Amino acid sequence: MTSSVSVFIEPPVVAAVAAHAALSTPGVVRLEPGVRGLVTTLVRAGRQRWLGTDPASSEGVRVRRTEQGRLLVQVDVVIAGDRHAGEVGRAVQREVATVVRAQTGQNVDEVVVSILDIEPEPR
Repeated sequence: MTSSVSVFIEPPVVAAVAAHAALSTPGVVRLEPGVRGLVTTLVRAGRQRWLGTDPASSEGVRVRRTEQGRLLVQVDVVIAGDRHAGEVGRAVQREVATVVRAQTGQNVDEVVVSILDIEPEPR
């Protein structure tokens, strides 16, 4: 008899993995939640407080599944001033897609990186 096992990774777990991957990318200074991310963070924090849980941080990352099952990840970052923005953005896209796939088994169909700020180099 053959049995089938389905595993579904919730978006907050994927977001935490993606956040860690983005932060480990050279040139990324920090994740920045942005206005939309702040609302999501407040809702998540309220739910976590209610449930008494303390999951990994995923501020600055939003994950959603489309009706077709596609996995879309949006990452808002602040980068170092001595880095080329396009190169850092592409590196974040690659790292997030690779690490999410390796750690969750989920294929990321699209990673959208928004560079919200560039920190100047220290003087």
